[in-house]
Amino acid sequence: MRRLGLVRDRSQGLVLTGGEPTAHKQLVALVRAARAMGFDPIQIQTNGRMLSYPRVVELLVAAGAREFSPSLHGSTAPVHEELTRAPGSFAETVEGIRNVVAAGAVVVTNSVITRANLHDLPALVALLVSLGVRHAQLAFVHPVGTAEVEFDTVVPRLPTVVEPVRAARAVARAASMRLVTEAIPYCFLRGMEELAVEDDIPLTTVVDLDGRVGDHSRWREVEGKAHGPPCGRCARREACEGPWREYPARFGWDEFVAF
Repeated sequence: MRRLGLVRDRSQGLVLTGGEPTAHKQLVALVRAARAMGFDPIQIQTNGRMLSYPRVVELLVAAGAREFSPSLHGSTAPVHEELTRAPGSFAETVEGIRNVVAAGAVVVTNSVITRANLHDLPALVALLVSLGVRHAQLAFVHPVGTAEVEFDTVVPRLPTVVEPVRAARAVARAASMRLVTEAIPYCFLRGMEELAVEDDIPLTTVVDLDGRVGDHSRWREVEGKAHGPPCGRCARREACEGPWREYPARFGWDEFVAF
């Protein structure tokens, strides 16, 4: 509760993320306290598995959670669970999405783009449409943690992302779904620049479990992502945050072509 007070004067909205926030025994109480403090909207970023229990969704919505961001990474169990490494997680997350939609809360799904699910992106978006999702995000994998250790098997080359994203965009547009991408530079979104979500991300303050308060927006733009030689002559330089810096550190800048 104390950590909520550290950022109340900096933000109107609140995102509870993790780790996995639904594993926190006091999550409902935290949401209720945040709502009483005036935070709105309150979003839960989650793997979605606990949302498969209708009572969990009911309690969170009643406490004041208005938005849910469950993560679904494939249109089938094998694709999704290759990334989560949690048998049964696909069915649970799909059911969780259904329950949130049925409860009338806002659903903004997040799907991480990896080598394993690149081919599956159009089918994944089609599944989300069938579940009633109206807003979905495809986020290029950030090569840290396990993704850094398994970089060569997890991280796709950016040029290979273009056509699957274009096909997923076509599915979304046909269903009037809002689809956005994160961490895909504009030079790989030619003709579909509207997908880039970076300009719509609000200023973000992060409070760690130890109480440290950080400017995540500045970290993302200055430390998390990078610009290289092609960016200096690009017409999109001011709007584009560039790739996660680990990507050009491994592959260089030859793939990036200025607008």
